[in-house]
Amino acid sequence: MRFERLRLMNFKCYENVEVRLDRGVTVIHGLNGSGKSSLLEACFFALYGSKALDARLDEIVTIGAEKATVELWFKHDGSEYHIERRIHVRDESARTTKCVLETPDSDGTIEGATDVRNRIGSLLRMDDEAFVNCAYVRQGEVNKLINATPSQRQDMIDDLLQLGRLEDYRERASDARVGVGRVRDNKEGELTGLIDQIEEKEESNLHARLNECQTERTEIVEEIDRIETKREKAITTRDHEQQVIEEADEQRSKIETLADDIEDLQTSIETTERERNTMSKRLREERESVDEKRDQLEETLETVDLDGSDPKVEERIDTLETRDEELLETLQEQQLSAQEQSNRATQLEETAEEHERQAEEARENVDELETTLEERNEILTERHEKLESLRTKRSEKLEQFESAPCELGSASEHRQTVSKEQTELREREAERRSELSAARDAVEEAEQLQAEGKCPECGQPVDGSPHVEAIEERRERVRELESALDTIETEREAADERLKTADTLVELEADIERLESEIDTEEQLIENEKASVSKERDQCAELRETADTHVEKAQKKREEATEAREQAADCRSTIGEINAERQTVNERIERLETIESLLDDIDTAETEIERLRTRREELEELNTERRESVTEKRQQKQDLEEQFDEARIEKAKENKTGAERYIEWADDKLSDLAEKRDTLQGHIGAIQNEIETLEELRERQKELTATVERLTALYEETEQLQTMYAELRSELRQRNVQKLERLLNDTFGLLYQNDSYARIELDGDYELTVYQKDGEVLDPEQLSGGERALFNLSLRCAVYRLLAEGIDGAAPMPPLILDEPTVFLDSGHVSKLLDLVTSMREIGVEQIVVVSHDDELVGAADDLVNVAKDPTTNRSTIERRKALSV
Repeated sequence: MRFERLRLMNFKCYENVEVRLDRGVTVIHGLNGSGKSSLLEACFFALYGSKALDARLDEIVTIGAEKATVELWFKHDGSEYHIERRIHVRDESARTTKCVLETPDSDGTIEGATDVRNRIGSLLRMDDEAFVNCAYVRQGEVNKLINATPSQRQDMIDDLLQLGRLEDYRERASDARVGVGRVRDNKEGELTGLIDQIEEKEESNLHARLNECQTERTEIVEEIDRIETKREKAITTRDHEQQVIEEADEQRSKIETLADDIEDLQTSIETTERERNTMSKRLREERESVDEKRDQLEETLETVDLDGSDPKVEERIDTLETRDEELLETLQEQQLSAQEQSNRATQLEETAEEHERQAEEARENVDELETTLEERNEILTERHEKLESLRTKRSEKLEQFESAPCELGSASEHRQTVSKEQTELREREAERRSELSAARDAVEEAEQLQAEGKCPECGQPVDGSPHVEAIEERRERVRELESALDTIETEREAADERLKTADTLVELEADIERLESEIDTEEQLIENEKASVSKERDQCAELRETADTHVEKAQKKREEATEAREQAADCRSTIGEINAERQTVNERIERLETIESLLDDIDTAETEIERLRTRREELEELNTERRESVTEKRQQKQDLEEQFDEARIEKAKENKTGAERYIEWADDKLSDLAEKRDTLQGHIGAIQNEIETLEELRERQKELTATVERLTALYEETEQLQTMYAELRSELRQRNVQKLERLLNDTFGLLYQNDSYARIELDGDYELTVYQKDGEVLDPEQLSGGERALFNLSLRCAVYRLLAEGIDGAAPMPPLILDEPTVFLDSGHVSKLLDLVTSMREIGVEQIVVVSHDDELVGAADDLVNVAKDPTTNRSTIERRKALSV
């Protein structure tokens, strides 16, 4: 794998930069804090996203920006890839809005942070943690492997060498073995229980018990057949005798029924005769009632002067009712008219009172308006005085503005101009102060370099350095900047005074505008008051006229009310005359209705007399038929009594009782026998089921035996597989440990040439031990700070070489990245670090990226990327060029 190009927009200290990375060794050089490591972090973030960050996502976006973009072009296994990640900050929260990986494969473009991260892990065969452990020696993490525990170091290196998968396979085989063993043990337990059940059932002698039960059941079935045959004969006897008894009971019942019928008929005859007598009495009463009503009708006809033979009552009633309706209609009209006139009189009186009230109200309003007019005149006088005062104040303010450096109305523009001049002078003052501070720091640094004779950061000698030779020029630059700063401070103080004067003019101009606004307001209020006074005077005149008009209307309405009450009295007199005539008409109608009612009663009584006469004749005929029926039923009853045989009935009852007793005994006996038969049948069925179960258990025993044998064989296979994976991992780890130990010693010997140490030993658990020349043993943590740094660099490079040589190109390695590797190294070992970089390039590492502020590492670079940060904008810039030997 090789990084080819990186583009950043608003990423940390980079606003908009692009850098190309080639094969070989690229050194990213610059002062501390200039943003060198941020370039590597951007590459790492492009590959693995937020998991590659030690900070929050919003912290990688440039301060003040809302969006950031990182693009990385890289080549892997001969194919080109492009990845782009875009971050958007909103409401102090950042999220990835775009994550796209363009591939040359059939998959094409892959989108989404998770999918892209998974695809990168699949391409490189390592996740972000493995990438850091293998290829990316981050700043401050050079001691990561040495500080790790042996188990942590073992997991890191095993995962890089893909040995972790063998452990996964071993654990899976172990889980499978345990599972198979658990199933086998369960099946063996089930087989043992099954054998115990078979032995128990074989000891119970099932077939002999079955034969005994079947023989006993046959004897009981024969006894049941014999008793049932005799029981059928007893049932036949019982049924025959029961029929004889029932026939005798039926004859007795008929005799009793005939006796009851005869008695009922005689009772009905007597009842009907009493009813006929009652009807005769009612006939006499109805005839007497008709005679009385005829006499009453003749008397009433004489009072109304009508002919009794044809009174024509209905016609006379209709005529009188028509007259009554006419009178009622006239009465209602008069009542309505009287009510209307009365209501009209009331309304007119109320209207007159309303006019009188409105007249009084108008007079009161006139009094109020006259009072208000007096108050308004006083207010007008006060407002004229206030207006004159405001005009005087405005004149005084205008006099103050005559000596101003600007005209009235342009004070704000004048202040903006002065403020702009002051701001420019302050910026120039700040720039000069910054330049003066930097110049003084440069003089101080040069003086310190001259005093120490070497660089305090890298330890290199500085004889002949331009920093020291130019010290006098820098001192002269400091003096020039101090003089320029004094001049700017003087100009800035004068601008401050002008700004204060401009602020006073702005306030004075605002006061004049406010006074003019108040004058306009007072003038408008005076005009409004004058208009209100004129309007209220007009209102007083109108209200006086209104009061007079309401008085005239009230007098007219009271006169109309008096006329309406006189008309209502006339209507009430007419209503009395109509009511008297209606009373006479209603009395005649009542007498005619009485005649009509008597005529209807006479017709109804004559109809009832005819009905009673007919009903009495019908009852006479019914009694004649009943007497004939009584004679016939007496003859039938006598015939049945002669046929009845009491002795035969008694004999039938005795025979029936004997048969029933036998049947009852037989039923009990058959029930007992059936219960015994069913019990035996149940025993037979249970024994047969046990025999079938025994056969099934024997068959299940054969199956379980075969299953246990198969599970035992599978358990042995999984155990062998678990052992094989463990031995394979141990063997591969031992091979890798031996090779890694050799590579570690070669690399450490190249970096650290000291007669104190003989060799480094790495055991199978990745436990590191350093042997001195005298044979003494050291833990790596006992080494000095510089020695530990060299030791860790050696270990990291050895792991990288092991992966590169062991994989044999199947998965090309990522670039080897060293971020500030010279920390804790003296100048002598910095040169050895150059030898390490050269040796890594010679063994075939296609791309090495080194980040350092040390000038000595520039000598190992094929390409040099200079990073510088502008102190005023806090933005970093990049310059890429071919490296030159120092």
